[in-house]
Amino acid sequence: MKKILTYSLLLVFLGASLNAQDIKVEAEYPSVVEAGQQFRVAWTVNAGGGQFSAPSFEGFYKLMGPQTSYSSSTQIINGKMSQQTTYSHQYYLQALEEGNYVIPPASYTVKKKTYYSDSIHIEVVGSAAGRQNIAGDGEEGTPVTTTGKDIFLDLSLSRKEVYMGESVTATVKIYTRVDLSGINEIKYPSFSGFLKTDIETPALTSLKQENINGTVYGTGVIQRFLLFPQVTGEVTIDPVQISVLIRQRTGETDPFFGDFFATYQTVPKAVVSPVVKINVKPLPGTRPDDFSGVVGKLDMKASIDKDTVNVNDAVNLKITISGNGNLKLASSPEMTLSPDIEVYDPKVSDNIKNSINGTSGQRTFEYLLIPRHHGDFSVPPVTYSYFNTSTEKYETLTTDEFNFHARRGTEQGTGITVYGGLSKEDVKYVGQDIRFIKPGLGKLSRQADLIITKRAFYSIYGITLLLFIAVLVARREHIKRNADITAVKNRRAGKIAGKRLREASACMKRDEMDRFYEEILKAIWGYLSDKLNIPVSDLTRNNALTSLREKGIKEDILENMIEILDTCEYARYAPSASGSEATEIYEAASRFIRSVENTIS
Repeated sequence: MKKILTYSLLLVFLGASLNAQDIKVEAEYPSVVEAGQQFRVAWTVNAGGGQFSAPSFEGFYKLMGPQTSYSSSTQIINGKMSQQTTYSHQYYLQALEEGNYVIPPASYTVKKKTYYSDSIHIEVVGSAAGRQNIAGDGEEGTPVTTTGKDIFLDLSLSRKEVYMGESVTATVKIYTRVDLSGINEIKYPSFSGFLKTDIETPALTSLKQENINGTVYGTGVIQRFLLFPQVTGEVTIDPVQISVLIRQRTGETDPFFGDFFATYQTVPKAVVSPVVKINVKPLPGTRPDDFSGVVGKLDMKASIDKDTVNVNDAVNLKITISGNGNLKLASSPEMTLSPDIEVYDPKVSDNIKNSINGTSGQRTFEYLLIPRHHGDFSVPPVTYSYFNTSTEKYETLTTDEFNFHARRGTEQGTGITVYGGLSKEDVKYVGQDIRFIKPGLGKLSRQADLIITKRAFYSIYGITLLLFIAVLVARREHIKRNADITAVKNRRAGKIAGKRLREASACMKRDEMDRFYEEILKAIWGYLSDKLNIPVSDLTRNNALTSLREKGIKEDILENMIEILDTCEYARYAPSASGSEATEIYEAASRFIRSVENTIS
């Protein structure tokens, strides 16, 4: 019993001692390291059961960690017992660039209370070997930079001075004199101030031997990029960081068997390229009004596919921009056309390739031009300006003038033609069967037998009167509703569109695809005209979209509508759609009309 009491008192005393102790978070680290050196940082906590949070290691590369361990010791001095439990959280870092760095405090949270360590101050100095530039096979005008050690990384540029928008090739290349097992991680910079495009680069499976100022290195290209600067002035490109796996031998060489029985281990190592700066010059002079944004060397060709069409049929105008430069940024040419010609946004197609010499290929713009009246029309010459890097001047390309004739169509129009080639449908009025009361009196005669004194007469008379009142009220309401032509068109819009969709379905089954797409367009535009109360002669894509948005139609439904209209217009003049594609268009048009019907009452 005494032993139990003694042990109980001992545990109570030990618990009180632990609760009374102050929790401390202490850091262990070197105050000075060399650039490229690997070192250890550890935080020790004299308590357990909490949550440790490490700070960020900005300015350093984290190789490993955290590695957590703990130790416990108990001491009895002068009859007083104390127990110390220490938890250690270790990280292995590598210094990157010279300078003075501050690592923020680490934190340790236990029982909803947080304790912090002191900040860590580390100075990174240059390596003992110093830094030197050596001539290598880097890109034109860019020397290879090395730290004088066995492995280093280089980010080279094809030019150190370019115009804004002019392409420059960036190459990431590794140089090594040690055995590499592989590349563990690659961290590229953000290339802030540039538009970046990857150049297809073969995977690095082997290294090529190169002599760099009398020293043989194994070299290999990791990745190449095309950069298009978007800002002017001196632009800094941050370093590339990679983690490589170095194969190192462990133990000493056997004097009899050499390296035959040697063992090896793989050690991670961070390698960082130097900072690169490039001077970006602004484009000189005043930019032309038709400047395309392209910097390079261009050529332009244009053609039309027809010189005679029917009214409301399309002429395809194709403009092709070819050459080298930032073709992905090439804007569409601007045209000034007669108001009697309706033009769609161009269909843009690219055939562009990226290489170490820049971007080359062609961008094609296809315009649909639809004459809405008969007569002779012309497409004035189109101008297109760019900045020529060879002459360092703005140059303007010009197409030929094109002419075509629009003849009257064979179909007789029933009204004013509107967007999409539809005809205005005559509005069918209802409620015109109201007749005036006949003023003349007919011939009256008295029958011999009257039923006015019978009870059945009064019953029939009362029922008839009630029926007359009911019919009169219904008729007045019917007249009132049909007097509002807008409301009538609104109510009948879905029904009329359904009839046109059924006609489109019949055309699809008969494989009359031109007629099918025409009926789909009539259904959509006729439905919008009736539903939005916009005369078909005034109906355009813009005011239709604006009205639908005001009535609460969602953007995804509007995007589907635009896609349906564009697809049908293109298919009418360049039919290539399959039966399955036509079915998808039919179903999409039906869904669009149902969606609008459910939203707009």
